[in-house]
Amino acid sequence: MLTYPLSGSSSELVINVLTMVLTEGKPLDRAYSHNFSGMQYPPAELARITLVTGDILRRLNLYCYLVDIKAEDIERTGSKLLNGWHLFHDLDLPKMEYALQVDSAQFAERLEVAKAQPALWDGCPEWLDELGAAQLGEKWPAERSALATAPKRYIRANSLKGTREELKQRLTKELVATVEVEGVESALEIRSDSALFKTEAFKQGYFEQQDAGSQLVAAAIDAKPGMRVVDACAGAGGKTLHIAAQMQGKGRLLAMDVEQWKLDNLKIRARRAGAHNVETRIIASSKTIKRMKLTADRVLLDVPCSGLGVLKRNPDSKWRDTPERLPVLIELQKDILQSYSRMVKVGGILVYATCSIMPDENRNQVDAFLAANPHFTLLDDELILVAEHGFDGFYLARMERISEV
Repeated sequence: MLTYPLSGSSSELVINVLTMVLTEGKPLDRAYSHNFSGMQYPPAELARITLVTGDILRRLNLYCYLVDIKAEDIERTGSKLLNGWHLFHDLDLPKMEYALQVDSAQFAERLEVAKAQPALWDGCPEWLDELGAAQLGEKWPAERSALATAPKRYIRANSLKGTREELKQRLTKELVATVEVEGVESALEIRSDSALFKTEAFKQGYFEQQDAGSQLVAAAIDAKPGMRVVDACAGAGGKTLHIAAQMQGKGRLLAMDVEQWKLDNLKIRARRAGAHNVETRIIASSKTIKRMKLTADRVLLDVPCSGLGVLKRNPDSKWRDTPERLPVLIELQKDILQSYSRMVKVGGILVYATCSIMPDENRNQVDAFLAANPHFTLLDDELILVAEHGFDGFYLARMERISEV
């Protein structure tokens, strides 16, 4: 956390980002990109700005309650919110022009009330608290609290270019402090406010930024050199590139998605990483899947989901229309699992994964699929809980096709 207040200009930048997210509906990463474009702030100051913005969004309802404002009024009342945030963390107030002041007596009263309401204290909206309690039972309070904390920075060493130890040495020379992550053999945790993407190590493809939990999901694919592997919901390709490293660049790795711009970004990342066995293919229709029936040794389905396991990293999702979208997402997951599983050949492995921690998106989906498809059998599954691991939350299940039908 900060040890001294934000400057006036940094405070205004935080308010601008929050306004874009909360009143214009922009995703947090795009709001950052828009507001940081052309800025000459040093990396440490940008880190401070993202730290404050992220913490406010992770516990937005708490901070709004403490200063008695509404989130939708952030453009007008953002200075009051920033003052309240600084008071909460026992910091001097930032020097902002025309700032709305906080009534300190009222703030203290509301603080005591908030301490007696665990969900509010953790910045958890009512819909999410009800869902988490229903889905995770006694494990939910710890998860709720963990999701309110700041995420750590992790990277994956690209074994196509070198070992984790070699990467650590390279980054040390570039003044980037790292520690190895126990239990995730490809992961390093970043311990400094370094401009990672300006390092020579990044430019030369020695690492990718990827959460340690996500690295566990890709590791479960266990792809071997020479295999035919399909990442059917590839997105921008973080897990695709991890799989390419497992394959040592040998064999065929097909990255598929419904959005071309994501695959275009993946091509750029693959070239930098030296992942020359990656092919991209747009999913234009169901025929794209049918043509690949019973052809793949491994298929990864990292399906669209609520993202409720990665709220530390994407806290703006708490304040979007997730409750309304969730039933639609669950139906989409079911359809993808049923349709895309046809690509797995007999003896091949299907990996179903989400960045959610909710059983309705995870084991319940897998159980329903297996009940309708006895030609698949469950090998194992894992729920990566935030409170237990400290990583982002993920789920994965490995299933083997034992017959054609």
